[in-house]
Amino acid sequence: YGAEAAKQFNEMFVLNPKHARAHINGDIHIHDMDFLTLTTTCTQIDIIDLFHGGFSTGHGVLREPNSITTYSALTCIAIQSNQNDQHGGQAIVNFDYGMAEGVKKSYVKWYLKAIKGALKLLIDNQDELIQELQSLSVQPSLSDESYFEVEKDIFCKHGITLDVVERIQKYAREQAYQDTNQETYQAMEALIHNLNTMNSRAGAQVPFSSLNYGMDTSVEGRMAIRNVLLATEAGLGHGETPIFPIQIFRVKEGINYQKGEPNYDLFQLACRVSAKRLFPNFSFVDASFNKQYYKGTPETEIAYMGCRTRVMGNVYDPTREISPRRGNLSFTSINLPRLAIKSKGDIDEFFIKLDQLIDLCIDQLLERFEIQCKRKVMNYPFLMGQGVWLDSEKLKPTDEVREVLKHGTLTIGFIGLAETLKSLIGYHHGESEKAQIFGLQIAAHMRRRVD
Repeated sequence: YGAEAAKQFNEMFVLNPKHARAHINGDIHIHDMDFLTLTTTCTQIDIIDLFHGGFSTGHGVLREPNSITTYSALTCIAIQSNQNDQHGGQAIVNFDYGMAEGVKKSYVKWYLKAIKGALKLLIDNQDELIQELQSLSVQPSLSDESYFEVEKDIFCKHGITLDVVERIQKYAREQAYQDTNQETYQAMEALIHNLNTMNSRAGAQVPFSSLNYGMDTSVEGRMAIRNVLLATEAGLGHGETPIFPIQIFRVKEGINYQKGEPNYDLFQLACRVSAKRLFPNFSFVDASFNKQYYKGTPETEIAYMGCRTRVMGNVYDPTREISPRRGNLSFTSINLPRLAIKSKGDIDEFFIKLDQLIDLCIDQLLERFEIQCKRKVMNYPFLMGQGVWLDSEKLKPTDEVREVLKHGTLTIGFIGLAETLKSLIGYHHGESEKAQIFGLQIAAHMRRRVD
């Protein structure tokens, strides 16, 4: 009831009357109007940046996570906390790279535990030796051999023969890999279960969550990707297909698209899981509209929300055309079939009316943007207060968020293109090549006007 009352209040007292009339008549649809005066839509969260040094949800500071289990848990908390500051979806832009950090930390823990267990059979008091290992500037790693050479020298210095040292290390590495892999699977399983059961304040609904992954070729990143896919394939408690998180597997030639590429096996697994569970969806980094932004770095990899929102171009600051820490602010949809019916088959009249509605939507979105700009950092304690949004860390609690919001996007959408074509020329794009071309002309016209 509160949402419906807020919508009516905003129609009557906040919206420009001509915008309210167009919405009520069905010419346009202003999305999430109950949040018109409150907040923005969605964010592509950078968990690496957020987790570094820990963060606060407003009820105390959470320490930087130190295992894949806590990386998974804090990812859910980050999604839930940011959802409380917005009305739309939350995407993790670098899920594989972020989870890889947790896998690294877990491997260190499991390796040292295995080493302690092995040394107990050889040395009465291994505490001094373990302390020496823990004080090293390098750590055991799944993808770097440097630690193991240093460790080997220390063991030999303590009188352990080279043959025994090599057997100890072989055992510890195999055991640590198995334990880390098992912990990673359980962490991914917990993440999927959490994201299908936890509620956000915004209507007490399950947060609309999305994960982007597929490009990390490190051993740790690959382990995270493989296990989130396997946990998705297994389903929920009774084998149900999980609704959330929406998962987007990035596909790129040279990384995972062709046989022989480092993550090709994960692409194959993703296809298998998608065939059974509908997720992951696939995004193509080499597509012309995505490749123009890709600079070979994680932050320039394309990211999507589950609702297909894609925020990449940046007319406010073209030097920062990146995925992380940005999002969509508001969106309004045009009812194309209604325009077509009112145009009575007159294509010129249709485009005149379409231009008028595009102008109306631009005015409406800019008016809504002005409302959003007057909000302060303290109105968004997590989104802005914890530096989730790009450049928000530069602001004080009492500052307006106007300038940093310019990194976001305002969106005009449309519905009913097939019905529009049917009304205007008698065929939709699946029935006629002429209709296919004309449909693309309508979309291209809107694209040019918005640009």
